Amino acid sequence: MPEGLTDILESGEHTLLASGLGRTEGPLWHKDGYLTFVDLGGSRLLRWDTNGTVSTVRENTGEGNGCTFDRQGRLLMCEGADHRRVTIMDSSGSVTTIAERWEGKRFHKPNDVICRSDGTIYFSDPHLRLPPEQREYGFGGLFRISPDGQVHLASDGCEYPNGLALSPDESVLYVAISRLDEGCFGEEERGEVCNHRKVRAFDVAADGALSNNRVLCDMSSAEPGVPDGMKVDTLGRIFCTGSGGVWVIEPDGTCLGIIRGPEVPRNIAFGGPDFRTLYTTPGDSLYSLRVKTPGIAPY
Repeated sequence: MPEGLTDILESGEHTLLASGLGRTEGPLWHKDGYLTFVDLGGSRLLRWDTNGTVSTVRENTGEGNGCTFDRQGRLLMCEGADHRRVTIMDSSGSVTTIAERWEGKRFHKPNDVICRSDGTIYFSDPHLRLPPEQREYGFGGLFRISPDGQVHLASDGCEYPNGLALSPDESVLYVAISRLDEGCFGEEERGEVCNHRKVRAFDVAADGALSNNRVLCDMSSAEPGVPDGMKVDTLGRIFCTGSGGVWVIEPDGTCLGIIRGPEVPRNIAFGGPDFRTLYTTPGDSLYSLRVKTPGIAPY
């Protein structure tokens, strides 16, 4: 058992559920008892059932990445290629674009998405993975889609916004910051310490507006992996993929420890009947491990 995580983990054992899946990301547990996730590089939405089978739900997702549900139970997806948009897929498989521009400007590469209980949608749109000549605005954006469908800039104060999560009472929005600029890619390649990996936090107003942008947790490291996918358990602890594994962070920013496994994951999801199974998507694989406290359900 990793030191400092005895109250978090039921066991430190990671179970390999499937492999050879491409570039796994965007895991999401469904109330009917199965998990979907994406093969980002292969532009596929995949489904894993508890009997171990993996099937394809949707092809040509435009490098589909982060996923969640809206309040009607439809699947929201960030698509970073082709249309560079956020889409919604209903139970029939019909896909509709709900956002692809802000003030007439195309998004960069929408990355992760979360939905508040009133229907407000937040999504991250980092810019560094898009060639400069294709960028239509000059910052990594954090955007808000209000329940009436209007797209608003929620913050331009996130260096490279990636994973998103809300506190249990939805009063705080957490944003994983993967890096600062192109120089951080070189630090990663050389195995040097990057001091720009962190989690930011915002206060969330009743109308969905954000304020009080602050650094919650410094995740500086030379280890492989950057702050990416995030989820929160029912006690408010943040589980953020990052250097070396999944960092477990208290709401005050204290890091309790790092859940290390066979591979460093890019994203995570709570699921299972009791929401005490943590699913991770590293490399081309899908893993699970058991935790003691349930995660917040996405529906």
